[in-house]
Amino acid sequence: MDRMAKLASERAVVVFTASNCSMGDVVASLLNSLGVNAAVHDLDRDPRGQEMERELASRLGAGAGGRGSPAVPAVFVGGHLVGGTSRVMALHLAGELVPMLKSAGALWL
Repeated sequence: MDRMAKLASERAVVVFTASNCSMGDVVASLLNSLGVNAAVHDLDRDPRGQEMERELASRLGAGAGGRGSPAVPAVFVGGHLVGGTSRVMALHLAGELVPMLKSAGALWL
């Protein structure tokens, strides 16, 4: 989807979430604590948010009836979809998130 791709590439790190998504807040807080100024888009406040959420669900393997991963939050680094909360946390715990953020220009440490 062109709109999602455009939004995903507007900054080094972009988070698609919903205004009532607590896991989106967790991911945004983690990124902020690392010094990342991520763009955060609340899909429930975007006129085309449902369309973008369906696209994210498809890309993340989210399924109907609660199967698969939730569509939000979805994190893009350097314009590429990294994944949701579990993937971001796993990368962080493995020590791989910070190098990825540096490579994308989100960190200058």
